[in-house]
Amino acid sequence: MDDGCCCVPCLQCVRTKEVAVVEDLGNFEQLLGPGLHFMFWPLKTIVGRLSLRIQQLDVLCETKTKDNVFVHVQVAVQYRVLEEGAYAAYYRLTDPRGQIQSYVFDVVRSTVPKLELDAAFASKAEIADAVLAQLKDVMKDYGYEILNTLMTDMSPDYKVKASMNEINASKRLKEAAAHKAEADKIKLTKQAEAEAESRYLSGLGVARQRKAIVQGLQESVTEFSNEVGTRPKDVMDILLLSQYFDTLSTVGANALFVNHDPSTVASLQASLGGSFIPDKRKPP
Repeated sequence: MDDGCCCVPCLQCVRTKEVAVVEDLGNFEQLLGPGLHFMFWPLKTIVGRLSLRIQQLDVLCETKTKDNVFVHVQVAVQYRVLEEGAYAAYYRLTDPRGQIQSYVFDVVRSTVPKLELDAAFASKAEIADAVLAQLKDVMKDYGYEILNTLMTDMSPDYKVKASMNEINASKRLKEAAAHKAEADKIKLTKQAEAEAESRYLSGLGVARQRKAIVQGLQESVTEFSNEVGTRPKDVMDILLLSQYFDTLSTVGANALFVNHDPSTVASLQASLGGSFIPDKRKPP
């Protein structure tokens, strides 16, 4: 080898999913794919390496909604370098991550202010799609492919969060109170209906009982009058006296002191007779 030659042959290794940019005395020479490569240094050198793997950039952007609520929006951008666009990716952009971040800021700050806070939370997918549509065509010219954009978080101020939670809690409590009141109303209505039905059935039973008693007394008086040959009035007197003594027995069982007069039966009979039988001596 000539002693005046300063070129040194060397071997360079390029890893899988990686592209190496080779320059010859400052001029772009070629792109090297994965594998072992031979070159003369320092005439030819590898000046940069680009990864072809998928990368993710998390962008945090502050903006405000239509109802003047400031929120922090976090967007995740998944991208990769195109192998056929590696030249543009290396030479046309000095800060690809900063470029992507600028486009994300532009889309988010032009989309979210058109929406109110609740609508912004419901439109996360639409905002992410708008970011993807903006980035996809622009970054392709620079050798980058935007695979997906995801809005991973939208966070308002903690005071706004607390007020939203209070509003939601009050709404839930209001609904619970309304349901409880409706349940109480149904319960009271059913109780009233049951009580009315119970009273109706009780009255019906008492009426039937009294009807049965009257029929029994009527049959007893008729049979006794026919067999013994007495008047029905005499039989009624005996029955009335028997009922009077039964009443005295019941009252005596409860340890109550009641004035007793045998003439009470006759007075009661006369009163009942006067109530049911009109006086024929009075003019109509």
